[in-house]
Amino acid sequence: MTLTLAAARQIITTTLAAGRAAGLKPLAVLVVDSGGHPIAFDREDGAPAGRFAIAHGKANACIMLGAPGSNLQAAAASDGAFFGALTGAYGGTFLPRKGGVLIRDAAGQIIGAIGVTGDTADNDMAVGMAAIEAAGFTAEG
Repeated sequence: MTLTLAAARQIITTTLAAGRAAGLKPLAVLVVDSGGHPIAFDREDGAPAGRFAIAHGKANACIMLGAPGSNLQAAAASDGAFFGALTGAYGGTFLPRKGGVLIRDAAGQIIGAIGVTGDTADNDMAVGMAAIEAAGFTAEG
């Protein structure tokens, strides 16, 4: 199964709606496919322009290592030098942080990831995971 543009847009719309309902700061959301290629992006009014790079880094980190942002954030805290080197290896598009969430299909295969940014890392992750699940996929944050 592949991640379609329609599904990516649904995940983004649902993430943003969940953020509004929770009273979060303005969010930006990027959905990438299993190769880390952007499918869709949206940034709410009031979200700083630099949010695309942060969202991309969060999603890309998950795809490049096949791990959720929460695991990557914990690993980076204990081995900063290695994760700093990975940021360089991936041309600055690697941000091991909560808010990067893997998207898995019904068979458990990674079909993409999202990067959510704008509020706390925990809140970013929570609304992104809820949106992925609402779209009928499995979220791994």
